[in-house]
Amino acid sequence: MIRVLVADDHGVVRKGLRLVLSEDPGLEIVGEACDGEQAVAMAETLAPAVVILDVAMPKRNGLQAAALITRSCPHTAILMLSMYSDEEYLLRAISAGAKGYLLKDSAEPDLIAAVRAVAAGKPFFTPVLNEALVASYVRKIQTDGLGDPYDALTEREKEVLQLLAHAKTSKEIAAQLQLSLHTVETHRTNLMQKLGLHSAAEVVLYAARKKLLV
Repeated sequence: MIRVLVADDHGVVRKGLRLVLSEDPGLEIVGEACDGEQAVAMAETLAPAVVILDVAMPKRNGLQAAALITRSCPHTAILMLSMYSDEEYLLRAISAGAKGYLLKDSAEPDLIAAVRAVAAGKPFFTPVLNEALVASYVRKIQTDGLGDPYDALTEREKEVLQLLAHAKTSKEIAAQLQLSLHTVETHRTNLMQKLGLHSAAEVVLYAARKKLLV
């Protein structure tokens, strides 16, 4: 049973989320919060597997709440619900600890799949947003007249990139690939330099553009 906490300042939205989630008998809604402050307090008390957070909420917005929950409840996955489809908000959400990002106007068909994905430790971005990210990346390469820097990665660096995008730590990657921690850190540094990435959030965003989040 996957325990879910729903946080949104609109009662009608919470009711709609509850209705959709109730279609899956493997999901249990353990609480509802109407603002970011309450969401943080309830997450710490209830320890749900997943918290669905609206970006725009009173007292603490969803991004602030996500950062606090990530620090105090490291085993709780954050699924962000947002009306914003631009990359800036997506990057901020990932930086705050979100594992998934759904657009409000297209969340219903993907909600259950998104909850199950983030509960299993996998990133999930609404398909509409995924398509936009890919299109943006292709346009950038065409405009700059450059080759895809992904092609410059070694096969091992591609493996490490894929695991980093799925929120694996260097220690976990070292164990999975049977490498030393120093070797993994070297691959991580090299691939981020080649791709022009500067943070874990940017790694996830890049992987989403490249459709590596499978």
